[in-house]
Amino acid sequence: MAISDAQFKAGVFGAAGVLVLGITLVRFCGSVSLPDKPSQVVQPTGTSQDLRDQTNGSPVVYQDFLAKDASVAGLRVPTLDDMSRKLLFRTDESRQVLEVGQDAITTAGLKLTARRQDNSIVLEIENITRSDLAYHVVTEPTPKIAGCNSVTPLAHNALVIAKGEKQTRIECSWHAGMAIAVTLAESAEVLPLSAWYLNQLPPSQVGIDDRVARGHRVPKGAERCISLSSQVVRSGLENGEIRWRDLVDFYTRHRCQTYPFPATYRALASDGQRRIPAQ
Repeated sequence: MAISDAQFKAGVFGAAGVLVLGITLVRFCGSVSLPDKPSQVVQPTGTSQDLRDQTNGSPVVYQDFLAKDASVAGLRVPTLDDMSRKLLFRTDESRQVLEVGQDAITTAGLKLTARRQDNSIVLEIENITRSDLAYHVVTEPTPKIAGCNSVTPLAHNALVIAKGEKQTRIECSWHAGMAIAVTLAESAEVLPLSAWYLNQLPPSQVGIDDRVARGHRVPKGAERCISLSSQVVRSGLENGEIRWRDLVDFYTRHRCQTYPFPATYRALASDGQRRIPAQ
C-alpha cells in the first residue's frame, strides 16, 4: 500500500525517537554487562641467570649432565650417590729434600724422584695407588735462585695422574748442588668422570702455582673451561680459608662449564654430607 511523504517522515522521526530514548535509558539508568577481566598472568621472577641456576640445581638436570658427559668421555655413568661420597684425601705437610741420584720418597700416594734432564732439574711424580689421583705437590728449588720461571716448561698434566702413570715437570735450570725441597704433598682418589671434569680446569682454578701451571696441557678430548674464580675465592686461597682440597672436592662433582664454585663450599667430611649439585 503506498504511503505519503508525510507518513514516511513521521515513521522515521518516530523510530529515531525510540532509539534516542533507549540510549538515554542505558546511559543514565543502567549498564551493559561486560565479560569478566581475564585473570592476571603471573610472570616468572628473577633474572635469566637466576632461572638457569634454579634449573641446573635440579638433581634431575644434574644427572642428565652426568649421563651426557660420561657418554662424551666414553666412561661409566656415576650415580648421584657416587658423586655424593667423601673423597679419600692424603696430605703430608712435612718438608723433605730430594737430591738428584737420591732414592725416591713416597708420600700422599705419590712416588717423587729428582732427576737432572739436560740443563734442568726435574721432578718425576708417579701415582702408586689403584685409583686416578688429583694431586698437588708444592716445591721450591734449594738453594733458592732466581729465574726458575724463565725455563721452558715440560708439557704435563698438573691436575691429575691416572693410576699407574707418572708426570714429569721442570723445577728450575740446573746448577751444581741443586736439590728440590718438597713442602706439601696432597692427593685425592677420584672417579674416572671426576678426573675428566678436573682435566678441563685451568690449574690456577684450584690454587696451583703459576710456575707449575704454565706447563699444564689439557688432555685430548677435554674442553677447557675459562678461569672464572671470584675475588672471594682468590682471597680465600690467599688467607687459607679455602684450600686446594675444597676446590678439588667441588670440581670432581661439578662440570666447570655449568657450576661456579660457591664461596661457602668445603670438602665433604662424610658421605652425603650435603646436597649435590651444590649451589
